[in-house]
Amino acid sequence: MNVICVDDEESVLQNTVMMCRQLPDVDEVVGFTTAESALAWMEKHTAALAMLDIHLPGMDGLALAKRIRERSPNTGIVFVTAFSQYALEALSVHADGYLIKPVTYEKISREAAYVFKYRYRQNPEHIYVQTFGNFDLFVDGEMAAFHRAKAKEILAYLVDRHGSSVTRAEVFAILYGDREYTLPMQKQLDVMIRSLRGTLREYGVSEILEMRSGVLRIRPDRFSCDLYRYMQGDREAINAYRGVYMSTYSWASLTEALVTSRKSTFQ
Repeated sequence: MNVICVDDEESVLQNTVMMCRQLPDVDEVVGFTTAESALAWMEKHTAALAMLDIHLPGMDGLALAKRIRERSPNTGIVFVTAFSQYALEALSVHADGYLIKPVTYEKISREAAYVFKYRYRQNPEHIYVQTFGNFDLFVDGEMAAFHRAKAKEILAYLVDRHGSSVTRAEVFAILYGDREYTLPMQKQLDVMIRSLRGTLREYGVSEILEMRSGVLRIRPDRFSCDLYRYMQGDREAINAYRGVYMSTYSWASLTEALVTSRKSTFQ
């Protein structure tokens, strides 16, 4: 597995590269002082992990992370920065870790172990749903790209309901809050549901969604999910939970509280 490190401070960069070279199962570690040079390298190579500073000349680390995600969705991204105020922005680009300088080998090793085990999957399960951190659907290791954000949110809510049936009206309330469930809005909901079904067809995983008489549900037996494994006491899933569940969706806070409260029972 390859690792890239990006930092405009040469001494810090070399120190990070040196520590990453000590990580198990790493084949090559390459350091860059600019985002542009890192992207040029990734045009011809793949990286399992990208260790990124945020303050960089030209393109900053947050923009670089977005570009990396576009090119290589499974690359793990860990920010290494002297500033704590960018943590929320780091979540928006699906970062896997956030370290405050100065860093130690122990901290880098912990973040890398998480990425190598849970993000960068060399032998992926056919259908895998990630709920810890950001919500994403992976098919044979590839992160599914949804055409509409609300279509993805429908799937996220159904996963959260763990196979329970959900009415169209309930889905509408989740997506649109207090807006009135009028005929035009029902048609808008139809668009989102069709978009979701279309995406699932594109990836050949339509079987995870069931629709009957306007009622929707997912089929938990057709895919693997970190949340479901966690609730069953799976040790790997327990170790993967870092206190954040479906961070994009406010309605997920209740489940997040439940999952966090269960953490102590697994110690």
